[in-house]
Amino acid sequence: MHLPVSLLAAFPLDDPLTVALYVVLGLAALLAIFMAIAFIAFGSLWVQAFAASAQVSIFSLIGMYFRQVKAPTIVHAKIMAAQAGLDISSAHGILTNRLEAHFLAGGNVMNVIQAIIAAHRAGIDLDFDRAAAIDLAGRDVLDAVRTSVHPKVIDCPDPRRSGKATLSAIAKDGVELRVRTRVTVRTNLEQLIGGATEETIIARVGESIISSIGSADGHQEVLENPDRISKTVLRRGLDSQTAFQIVSIDIADIDVGDNIGARLKADQAEADVRVARALAEQRRAEAIATEQENRASVSENRASLLLAEAEVPQAMALAFKKGNLGDTSLPN
Repeated sequence: MHLPVSLLAAFPLDDPLTVALYVVLGLAALLAIFMAIAFIAFGSLWVQAFAASAQVSIFSLIGMYFRQVKAPTIVHAKIMAAQAGLDISSAHGILTNRLEAHFLAGGNVMNVIQAIIAAHRAGIDLDFDRAAAIDLAGRDVLDAVRTSVHPKVIDCPDPRRSGKATLSAIAKDGVELRVRTRVTVRTNLEQLIGGATEETIIARVGESIISSIGSADGHQEVLENPDRISKTVLRRGLDSQTAFQIVSIDIADIDVGDNIGARLKADQAEADVRVARALAEQRRAEAIATEQENRASVSENRASLLLAEAEVPQAMALAFKKGNLGDTSLPN
């Protein structure tokens, strides 16, 4: 009870220095309380970052709380980057504020860090800016790096997209060939943003295979040398302006289909027969019409003959009456 009185006596409140001292002590107490609360809330994360040399301060963790940033995600990403030997200190490195900015932009921070680590271990040049841009563009940057390291195989055609299991092409001899192709591609990170997708690769390869088979003299030539078709297609640079680089094109299966040329010839012959029948029927109808016209003409001539024969007796009677019958002299 006497201690406060003695303190007040030693430090009177009317002394400006005493007031300043009390203010400083109060602020220090508030700061100590604040730091204690912050350490209780973020101490475990800070200890993890400190132990891993991830360079994440307690004030950065407090700022993440007020900026609505998930501090565990940022800390774990920074720890992964530090343990993988990535640059986390320079201006172009993986800094805490850059991770926060990517998180606030809606990016997948863990995916980006894992992609950079995978690229770093595979010897692929991929910095944080490019990885973040790919992620914000809506592409799976981690899958892109994995595909760049381990190429994947695309079926052409893809039954899941088109519902067709084979490509249909016709050689010059008219025989249909049903082809199933497998295209091995790896991701082209330089063209990943704005580059065409798998659908374009499938369409280009399918079109090129159909064109190559169509230019073959016969289907037997394709069956004997299917690698000639795949090599021809591969040389055409079908991966231009796409997000992939074509590694190989392989003909997985070739089946002989219908003889389209023979069917077309048969259909043409049948059509020619129908045309010939129509022309014959037309000529028959014209002949019947001509016959009817001739019969009518004969009947008409017969009627004229009968009329002429009927006039003969009248002429003879008139000549007999005039006395001209048998007279061959010409009148004066």
